[in-house]
Amino acid sequence: MIVEIWSDIACPWCYIGKARFEKGLAGFAHREQVEVIHRSFELDPQRAKGDTASVVDMLASKYGRTLEQARAMEEHVASNARSEGLVYRTEGRDHGSTFDIHRLLHLAKERGLQNELLSRAYEVNFADERSVYDPEVQVAVAVAAGLDEAEVRAVLADGSRYADEVRADEREASELGANGVPFFVFDRRYGVSGGQPVELFTQALEQAWQGREADAATAAAPACEPDGACAVPNG
Repeated sequence: MIVEIWSDIACPWCYIGKARFEKGLAGFAHREQVEVIHRSFELDPQRAKGDTASVVDMLASKYGRTLEQARAMEEHVASNARSEGLVYRTEGRDHGSTFDIHRLLHLAKERGLQNELLSRAYEVNFADERSVYDPEVQVAVAVAAGLDEAEVRAVLADGSRYADEVRADEREASELGANGVPFFVFDRRYGVSGGQPVELFTQALEQAWQGREADAATAAAPACEPDGACAVPNG
């Protein structure tokens, strides 16, 4: 069974959703027969490389909130992350273009290291004091994930490498009706949108495994939308 996950490392609900999905997968009886493929989705595709801004400033501008209100939004999302055992820094994080990171993730996919690189990129973006948008940090994270440094630097130096693969993923997301991330597709039969509870991921895995003859059903939960906007649930 194949599970495809569209996500962006700038998306906190993707960070949370990945943790929840993996907990659901860990309890799935047929987990050894599940292949997980991570696909590209940029929250802010128009942002130029090197153009970064404070996450708090971005949220305040996007939602028309004060900086204090934007910080409260971050704390709310952080509480969800921490409930899953994840580290989440609410101050000092950057928001920027993730295109190069997505290109590196396609390199990592070819080398069988995609999940490792994605996990490390999330950790740096949400838990580390380093900026994941710094090219040298990207190199360090990719090497720590097991990729060859020279190959990583070659990809970063050539903006065309894996660019088509990133765009193809994004077109496919649009064709599937995904207008936010994370977006999980189970055997091209069931779609799950957002950082759902662990139990829902378990249910989706079971239903997809059973191969039920039904139209694709989509469940919605908090997700991140293009331009970096991330929904914050009430309560």
